[in-house]
Formats: sequence, structure tokens, C-alpha cells
Amino acid sequence: MTATILDRCTARGLRMTDQRRTVAKVLDDADDHPDVEELYRRASRIDPNISIATVYRTVKLFEESGILEKLEFGDGRARYEPADRDHHDHLIDMSTGEVIEFVDAEIEALQERIAKKLGYKLKGHRLELYGVPLKNK
Repeated sequence: MTATILDRCTARGLRMTDQRRTVAKVLDDADDHPDVEELYRRASRIDPNISIATVYRTVKLFEESGILEKLEFGDGRARYEPADRDHHDHLIDMSTGEVIEFVDAEIEALQERIAKKLGYKLKGHRLELYGVPLKNK
């Protein structure tokens, strides 16, 4: 993925208000998987007049437009990342909530073998691992 969220919004013909641009910038700058409340905190530093309702509506619009992907890791907080990123899986640290992205060729091959063994051609998947740090980390 090389296009920014703003570029992708423009390409899809979305009307971009200043506040939507702010949310898009915050998302582009994120190196984590923020939830709406965190997006609001970051956006309000840029535009103190932005409301949390605007952030919720903007995120929903971006999700419905295929720009963002909603991730739910069982902690009651929906988190977001750009929808058309290269494939990766997630490891969720259950003690901190940190989400670690990873790609592992062995896991990818194993999933393909399992699907084939069961008589299927794999078209996609989502893998989420949940763990706690080892004491000796």
C-alpha cells in the first residue's frame, strides 16, 4: 500500500472536510491499531474543535468505503488499520493490549496444506494469537 488514506478517500470520491482530513492524517501517522477513543485524543490535539461523534462517523464512513478494516480482539474495543495493507497476522499481548504484526511463511504454508487436505482452496484468512510475555523476555 503506497497511497495515503486521504488519497484513497479522494479516489473513492468521498467529500473530505477539514475534520475528515484530520482523522485521515491521524490514521496515516499511526503505527499501532488505535480505537476510536485514541483516534479522538490524537485528532483533538490537531483540531481542538473536533468531536468524538465526528471521529466515530468518519471511521464508520472509511470502514464502509473499504478504506479501513475493523479489528476486534475480544477486549471490547474495535481497532482500525488500513484495509488494503499487505497480509499479516496479529499477536495480542493480553497483559498490555499491544498488537504485534507478523508474517510467518511456515504458518502460511501450513494453512494452505490444511485447507487442501480438507478439500479447499484457501482464499483468505485472519490469524490472531493471544499471549502473555514470557518471564525471561
